[in-house]
Amino acid sequence: MLETLIVTLVKIGVVFGALLLTVAYMTWVERKVLADIQVRLGPNRVGPYGLLQPIADGMKLMLKEDLTPGQVDRVIYLLAPSLSIIPAFIAFAVIPFGDTTTLFGLLSKPVPLHIADINVGILFVFGVASLGVYGIVLAGWSSNNKYSLLGGLRASAQLISYELSMGLSVVGVLMLAGSLSLVDIVRAQEGIAWVFGWVPVPKWFLFSQPLGFCLYFCCALAETNRAPFDLPEAETELVAGFHTEYSSMKFAMFFMAEYANMITVAALATTLFLGGWGTGPVLDLIPPAVWFVGKVYLMFCVFVWIRATLPRLRIDQLMGFAWKFLIPLALANIFIVALEVQAALPSLVVFAVNAVLAVVLVMLWTQVVGRTGVAAQRTQYVTKLMSSS
Repeated sequence: MLETLIVTLVKIGVVFGALLLTVAYMTWVERKVLADIQVRLGPNRVGPYGLLQPIADGMKLMLKEDLTPGQVDRVIYLLAPSLSIIPAFIAFAVIPFGDTTTLFGLLSKPVPLHIADINVGILFVFGVASLGVYGIVLAGWSSNNKYSLLGGLRASAQLISYELSMGLSVVGVLMLAGSLSLVDIVRAQEGIAWVFGWVPVPKWFLFSQPLGFCLYFCCALAETNRAPFDLPEAETELVAGFHTEYSSMKFAMFFMAEYANMITVAALATTLFLGGWGTGPVLDLIPPAVWFVGKVYLMFCVFVWIRATLPRLRIDQLMGFAWKFLIPLALANIFIVALEVQAALPSLVVFAVNAVLAVVLVMLWTQVVGRTGVAAQRTQYVTKLMSSS
């Protein structure tokens, strides 16, 4: 009993410390990746290759003057940053980042590499992560600033729209795994499948649920307010959005919450679609936790790549993309997976069917939404010509 308690406390401390360190250095990774994409240097002054830049940034934020504007709702204004960052860290409590370990023989029996494993782990993550929007909405409302209020309202509308799409996008994975436990979902992806009898392919749900993965990825960008879905803090329209009136460490807490949420959604994508800590058909000598971290880092780099590539959407495009595109495709994906589960198709057949249907559905629905948009533009153009004449 005492050993279990000590191990649990150690795991909590290690995970929390690793998250804080990762949040700090993900800012450096993002600036370096953006610099490479934009053919420039990025941080390179503080420490070798700029590796001490996150520490310098943290010291700068701690030493900056902490201003509180007049006429704000002081209690809620000061509480909002905490409401954003705390759920971002709590959500990681049920995400498994490895199989088991004995800490190099120091423990009498192997312990799992996760803080907790509950039978509704995916619901816990979604429920806790959705609480973070309260901090954003209350920050915008309590700041006594019209730009901040608009940012908070945008965040609430965005969360409602994309939270529904995200929940629907993972239903296919839950049906194939037959469990809501994240550990069980990872174990359901163990092993390999042989294509043509000699090509090994991991049994990751990425291959049996390519459409679900694409839908989840789009929703993850929106849920974390990342470009091109960063409407709650659109600087070209709202100065800085919901955190316009925040400075010093209160601003840093919003900043940390965004990166912690990015790590959480990347870790959840790794768990649901990329086999979690699984190594796949080769390289079994690499520790499972290293595999998990590498996959999360790859997902984060894709987030940065998207930011450097796509322009920001308008608010009407943001909402239309969720309700007209993501939700219908997610419902179609659930229907297809239900038929596959009911028919008990072999895994290779599921891989092939889902890959083909994902391409066909996306192309067809893009044509439907695109034709609607073109028709609306033509109508507006004709109306404008008639009014001008």
